[in-house]
Amino acid sequence: MKKKILVATLSVCLLASLTACQGNKNEPKSEEKEKLTFVLDWTPNTNHTGLYVAQEKGYFSDEGLEVEIVQPPEDGADALVASGKAQFGVSFQDTMAPGVAGADALPTTAVAALVQHNTSGIISRKGEGMDRPKGLEGKKYATWNGAIETAMMKEVVEADGGDFSKVELIPNTVTDEVSALKSKSVDAIWIFYAWGGIATEEAKLATDYFAFRDIDPVFDYYTPVVIANNEFLKEEPETAKKFLRALGKGYEDAIQDPEEAASILCGEVPELDESLVLASQEYLKDYYVADAKYWGYIDPERWNGFYAWLNEKGLTEEEIPSDAGFSNDYLPGQDE
Repeated sequence: MKKKILVATLSVCLLASLTACQGNKNEPKSEEKEKLTFVLDWTPNTNHTGLYVAQEKGYFSDEGLEVEIVQPPEDGADALVASGKAQFGVSFQDTMAPGVAGADALPTTAVAALVQHNTSGIISRKGEGMDRPKGLEGKKYATWNGAIETAMMKEVVEADGGDFSKVELIPNTVTDEVSALKSKSVDAIWIFYAWGGIATEEAKLATDYFAFRDIDPVFDYYTPVVIANNEFLKEEPETAKKFLRALGKGYEDAIQDPEEAASILCGEVPELDESLVLASQEYLKDYYVADAKYWGYIDPERWNGFYAWLNEKGLTEEEIPSDAGFSNDYLPGQDE
């Protein structure tokens, strides 16, 4: 009797095992994700929040994508994207300029604006006369000694009636705006207010500041932008659209709930100052889309206007033609 029960039990177990195996064979395999690489321009900050929100909330995965976020190499995101080792990255319209036209043109295209308006300008200690460009005369300005940077500084100082030759240019080694201004090792620094300016507010340091776009609308260029590899765009336009659709959702969420977005960024990069990230997020939520038609949109008039200024000043080896270096064709809003 015991033997019969044992045989029956073994038969049931074997049948169950075979059924399970057959069931597994018939089950559809999980869809394999398409792998993409996105290279940052710098260490993670609130310019990038929407990227991390999209990653955290599974928006890329929903589009069938697996996105790896990497730090930039020494020669920057542009070179890595141009080489095809990364499909997407972060760049800036001004730094893209040398590679937009001519024999040395890089095979990259700006496909989305991360921030709609140029939030950069000059910050200084409050009450020392540098609240306007002319006030930089006789003061120490920390410069990267870039051709476009120098031309812009000269333009705004002289447009305000100042003498740019009287501005003391010192090498920019600033990594902490608050410490640099407090120590008086420098008097004026070019910053992006969403980070450097907010940092001074958080530190309760009284400052003066003027924004380049307030001095001249031509300086309201796009900084930062998402760039993509041209060959990738040609071969996989639908994948590019999927990526930007997911990325756009991340930034829309960051606009709607900056506190949650800041928490996601800090969770990914715990060494960041939480109060600074939250304050910066509150500031940038009004700039991710601002007055644009939709997230990521690049206004041809503003894009072309800045490059026309560079052409006029002879700041590029090759003249940059209209509508060069950018496209709105892959954005989710362009079909609406």
